Amino acid sequence: MELLEHAGLGPERPGDRALAFPCRDAPVDVLLVRAADVPEYVQDGVVDCGITGADLVRERDADVEELLALGFGTCTLEAAVPEESSAATLADLDGLRAATVYPRLARETLDEHGVSVELVEVTGSVEVAPRLGLADAIVDLVSSGNTLKTNGLRSLGVLFRSEAVLVARRGGDGRAPELAAILRSVVDARGARYLMLNAPQGALDTIVGLVPGSRSPSVLPLAEPGMVAVHAVVPASQVWRLLPQLEAAGASSILLMPVERMLA
Repeated sequence: MELLEHAGLGPERPGDRALAFPCRDAPVDVLLVRAADVPEYVQDGVVDCGITGADLVRERDADVEELLALGFGTCTLEAAVPEESSAATLADLDGLRAATVYPRLARETLDEHGVSVELVEVTGSVEVAPRLGLADAIVDLVSSGNTLKTNGLRSLGVLFRSEAVLVARRGGDGRAPELAAILRSVVDARGARYLMLNAPQGALDTIVGLVPGSRSPSVLPLAEPGMVAVHAVVPASQVWRLLPQLEAAGASSILLMPVERMLA
């Protein structure tokens, strides 16, 4: 909902229980369904596009096209064993039993690692399977890892990395790519900051060399002789490192601002 709002679509949700509603600022209707059902809804053409987890797209073996990674809902599919297990690597799972809620995804990713495991499909509470003697290990989605620790499990490694993605039906019309472009402008902007600073002309080469990014920053002359203003879009993740370096190079009046939209 926040992503749609930031994209300027203005979802007009009449109440917390509303499952279908229009956007007030765009000819877009929103349908709220379980994330696990989204791949099939999109594949069958019930909707033009949908937002779900990359793990669910692969688990459902849906014939859809992933248009955009959205940068939230991140998690990893990991294999884990009880703390007392002698298994130390993924290879040590070969020939053992593993419980999982994601049999297709678990099978495919384990095969990619050359590990042959007997999968035991469960529908919930997979973490207790080893304690009950149902399996020797589990393959499950992990967010923080706290649930594994709470249940006396340790990870043997990551099998698959997932996040929320925008998907569309293959061979559909042009509406889904248009929406993807709008959402991409928001997703890209979330990871960027607009940098403005003043600097002596003599320090310009050093400062420009410090500013990360694929494009050269804008340089504007100031009323004060020998001084210039530098404007650039920089990755938000590098700001903590960049600001002290810019200041040491002679930059002053440094200002960072959030970016609302960004089209590369």
